[in-house]
Amino acid sequence: MQPVKSILTPIDFSDNADTVLKAAIYVAKTFKAELHVVFVVQNFEDYSGFFVPPVNLPNLEEELYASAQQKMQAFVAEHKGLCDEAGIPSVSSKVLAGDVGEEVVKYAAQKDVQLIVMGTHGYKGLERIMFGSVAEKVVKTAHCAVLTLNPYRDRGEVQD
Repeated sequence: MQPVKSILTPIDFSDNADTVLKAAIYVAKTFKAELHVVFVVQNFEDYSGFFVPPVNLPNLEEELYASAQQKMQAFVAEHKGLCDEAGIPSVSSKVLAGDVGEEVVKYAAQKDVQLIVMGTHGYKGLERIMFGSVAEKVVKTAHCAVLTLNPYRDRGEVQD
């Protein structure tokens, strides 16, 4: 395994995102690595046969993307103090669009990260059935090591 100089952590703004990012910050601190935080706006074109959207699909995706960028800025700003305390040399954030697992793997390869730190759980219920397990897809296809964590374990709420 290569020295870990760059870490990627995908977040989904679920209740678990804070736990996942804090774990990524800890790992980045340990390796003195730069940290990339990404969020992927799900591509809904693949699911358009399942429902009739109430608004124009391209407009919805543009609005989701713009909203995600604002949310990402606020999320990273909220955790800036932790990153500074940890002495992380560089923190960057990016909002992507497309299939979540594919975009995470592609971005990791583009940035030549040595480790992806991600949660095993984000979506629940119908969303998980529709979108599948992002963690599983990333683990199977990433070019680098992937560290997964179950964010419910810290709370004593083990989820399958």
